[in-house]
Formats: sequence, C-alpha cells, structure tokens
Amino acid sequence: MKSLEELKAIREKMQGQIGLRPRDAKDTRVVVGMATCGIASGARPVLDRLVSEVQKRRLDNIYVTQTGCIGLCQYEPIVEVFEPGKEKITYVKMNEEKAAEILEEHLIGGRIVEKYLLYADKK
Repeated sequence: MKSLEELKAIREKMQGQIGLRPRDAKDTRVVVGMATCGIASGARPVLDRLVSEVQKRRLDNIYVTQTGCIGLCQYEPIVEVFEPGKEKITYVKMNEEKAAEILEEHLIGGRIVEKYLLYADKK
C-alpha cells in the first residue's frame, strides 16, 4: 500500500464484497473470525474463498462477513453459520479447501459437515 487513496480504493472494493449486517432476515450469515489469532492461523484465505465463491455463484441469500475474537483461539480459523430459524453451527480449524466444502455441502446442499464441527474432535 502506497497511499491513502489506495487504501480507500481497497476499502470501497471490499465493502461491496463483505457487508456489515445481514440484508434480510431470511439470509444465511456466514461469519469468519478475523482477530489476531484467526488471521495468524489462516483466516484471511478462508474469508476470501468464501466471499469469492458466494459472489461467483451469485448466492444472494448467503451473506459473508467477519468478526473479531470468537474466544476459541485453539480452534482457529473459525467459521460460524447462522441460518434463520436454526441454531448456530461452528466449524473449526478451517482452511480454503474446507471452506469450499462447507459452502458446497452445507450452504448450498443443506448438509452439515460433521467432521469440521466444534464438538467433532470430542467424540
């Protein structure tokens, strides 16, 4: 980054990709933990992959956003899925490939991917 103008251009571009609040109560909200621990664990590529896939596939009912600390640093990167009328689903230790699988199986196919769930490693 070389200037304030470049930073503003990046900000404007990303605002079109990542929203700050759901557009509609019927939308599915996908939240990626982007605190220091999440970023250090690889959350940026996870967020980028989810955003790009949602845009590429024109999934208007899925809204990808980011948050700060989720409080489970040892499980980062974390992706939480909030579907209207359902309990929150928390996926842990994500990477780009797992995020793509979550998108395909859960967000599009409606099947929760059990092996990546927060409680899956406690079985």
